[in-house]
Amino acid sequence: MSKNALIIVDMLNDFIRPEGALYCGPAAEAIVPFIAERLEHYRNSSQAVIFLKDSHQPNDLEFDKFPRHCVAGTWGGRIIDELTPGPGETVIAKNRYSGFFNTNLAKVLRRLSPELVEVVGVCTSICVMDTVGGLANRDYRILVPRRGVADFDRQFHEFALKRMQQLYGAKIQ
Repeated sequence: MSKNALIIVDMLNDFIRPEGALYCGPAAEAIVPFIAERLEHYRNSSQAVIFLKDSHQPNDLEFDKFPRHCVAGTWGGRIIDELTPGPGETVIAKNRYSGFFNTNLAKVLRRLSPELVEVVGVCTSICVMDTVGGLANRDYRILVPRRGVADFDRQFHEFALKRMQQLYGAKIQ
């Protein structure tokens, strides 16, 4: 068994649920069963699971670009019930696109020293891609399963997959 890590990006009510403030659409809902399968696999094989969670203050400047979403402590900012973190799983709140910006993700990954980091979640062209870029900059081997990522915009989704493969060296499967 190889020692890998699964990063689940922003699988939060505001992005995944139709009543969410920044609903990513049916494509986001459709990836939930696949991510649940990957999560179960990592749990069953005692491999690391890291949840990245968009978490904003009510006056965050990001709301100049996007509707108000994932405000800390609200329903919208909670991880969806199907993917509730388990004991010992890491949850990292972030307030920017990359999971590395002003967080302890780099430290957590250094401690884990994974052979491969698998990344799933939303949005492919924003938080997933920026986090994958941070992984590439730190020389991690990266896997991004197509069935595990979704975006608001299909063209941006496809562009992001292509960019992560060609520029960051991520394996897209």
